[in-house]
Amino acid sequence: MAASDLSVILPRVLVVSRRCVRKNKFVDFVGEYHLDLIVGYGAVPVIVPRVSGVHMLLESFEPIHGVLLCEGEDIDPSLYETDTAGLSQEDLDEIRRLHTSDTAIDKEKDTIELRLAKLCLERNIPYLGICRGSQVLNVACGGTLYQDVDSEIRKKCPAGEKVVHMDYDNYDGHRHRVNVVENTPLHNWFRDSLDEKKMEIMVNSYHHQGVKVLAQRFVPMAFAPDGLIEGFYDPDAYNPEEGKFIMGLQFHPERMRRPDSDEFDYPGCPAAYQQFVKAVVAYQKKLNSSTLSAPKKALKLDNEMEKKRKIIVRSFSLAKNLYTTGRDAQLEREAELEVGAEFLESNTALSVQQKNRLKQMGATVRNGGSYIEKLKVNEERERTAKNVMGKMTIEQLSDLMSFYHMMGQICSEILERKLNDIVK
Repeated sequence: MAASDLSVILPRVLVVSRRCVRKNKFVDFVGEYHLDLIVGYGAVPVIVPRVSGVHMLLESFEPIHGVLLCEGEDIDPSLYETDTAGLSQEDLDEIRRLHTSDTAIDKEKDTIELRLAKLCLERNIPYLGICRGSQVLNVACGGTLYQDVDSEIRKKCPAGEKVVHMDYDNYDGHRHRVNVVENTPLHNWFRDSLDEKKMEIMVNSYHHQGVKVLAQRFVPMAFAPDGLIEGFYDPDAYNPEEGKFIMGLQFHPERMRRPDSDEFDYPGCPAAYQQFVKAVVAYQKKLNSSTLSAPKKALKLDNEMEKKRKIIVRSFSLAKNLYTTGRDAQLEREAELEVGAEFLESNTALSVQQKNRLKQMGATVRNGGSYIEKLKVNEERERTAKNVMGKMTIEQLSDLMSFYHMMGQICSEILERKLNDIVK
């Protein structure tokens, strides 16, 4: 099979890059372990670059068959209900000092990933969140996060329950215990490695924040000894064979490998990626079958509608001739002009392009004065809008443009539906 054929057949998984500084320049990257596992199980990772404005271009990455979100900085706390009552200003300053690289908020990455997460939730697109990706999923559904697990949990725990969730000096080798919840996907994946009495595995983690209030739709799959949720999923959106998979893991199963080896600590470590890709493949098949079974039909007008259309076009044509020649309308043709005027009066919600076109056609003969006055008002509004938008930030303008783009799509869909209803 040709490579070009595979690019069409294989499902696409979007992965958002993380930005770092290298040689005084920004560099985007994604951990290769994630990419290897996605490719190995039969999907194509499509990297979404973390650059300004990409959140407005996400439609360009369609079709989207799955989304994998992984590492990154802390999520902007203004995006969820933050409770810092137990932290003093000195505590917050110390957190920023200890975790300088993680507490540097990346608003563009936040916007890109939250929009992708919400898109997955709206369309039931398979989603796997690792580390930060699990936090993004929880926030997207209304959950909250601890600002710093060490300050808010560890210091208050009894000695036997304290957990180190991040070890800067031993990134790959660090492990801590988690308790697996029975009858969950995580339990099924690690079943052969679990002692029925303890239900524990050792996991790799690298985070200073975590889920504080879990969104209502999710069910925990694992807890650290200090009570922190280490994994969760949506049971109503989990059936890989049917293309359903919504899950977040705070720990890193892809990094749980033996020293100087690619061999996993447990046979169940790659299962999250395996089942995720299985869901991605099933979702692609479901999407393709629904597209094939519901081909778009060209809009056709019946004889009566076509007759009305020709009458209106004729009215506009007469108006144009009168407008360009400057002549008065003949008495016998006033009835024909009335048709166009009535059509305009019943269709006042016109775009700027439509208004300009109608002006060129001379469709304002009957009510030219008021129409020109309306144009002047619109021009004044346009100048005012430009002045206001000139004072807005790039991010505000991007969000505004994205909102109106979305509204335009909604209007187009509703208009098409109404036209179809008229034809029927």
